[in-house]
Amino acid sequence: MTGPQPAVRFVLASQSPARLRTLRDAGVRPEVIVSGVDEDAVLAADESATGKLVQRLAEAKAGAVAAQLDGSALVLGCDSMLELDGVALGKPGDPAAAVRRWQAMRGRTGTLWTGHCLIDRASGRSAGRAVGTAVRFADASDAEIELYCATGEPNRVAGAFTIDGLGGWFVESIDGDHHNVVGLSLPALRELLTELGYTLADLGYPTSP
Repeated sequence: MTGPQPAVRFVLASQSPARLRTLRDAGVRPEVIVSGVDEDAVLAADESATGKLVQRLAEAKAGAVAAQLDGSALVLGCDSMLELDGVALGKPGDPAAAVRRWQAMRGRTGTLWTGHCLIDRASGRSAGRAVGTAVRFADASDAEIELYCATGEPNRVAGAFTIDGLGGWFVESIDGDHHNVVGLSLPALRELLTELGYTLADLGYPTSP
């Protein structure tokens, strides 16, 4: 690992390996602290549109981790969900639910929403943004759906698919930010940093992966 030292502590409030990998591949190396926020409780109490819902979850995650810290730090919380037919869809949880989800998704277009919340503990300020990316799914056969869902991957990811993993075979096209579909929009994060008075250099960019 080479590169300049960060000027500020940067914490990712997420257990997502894909988000961590995205940041590392883009030249920064955050500390990871999992928020422990009960997502199901937030979802049960909130009937907002998907974009607003993921933003509230991102704020809850960033806020929970920021409250645990002492001293200055930038804390990033994120949450992703797929919107299909106006309904917010999270992680299926089990293979049977994943199969039903894919039978509804195949051959259609949904919107993958990711909420972002960046909290600056030094100033007490925060900035946030929900970003939507349209995703066109392949018209996968029943056999292909069964094969993919049997891998277990769809159970544990937002929208029951990945674009950067085993599910990439079944994503025909996207309209918007590719990284947002992975779970974190780099352009959106850069804008949030600017809004709070920071630059990429403050995060130690560029660091070799």
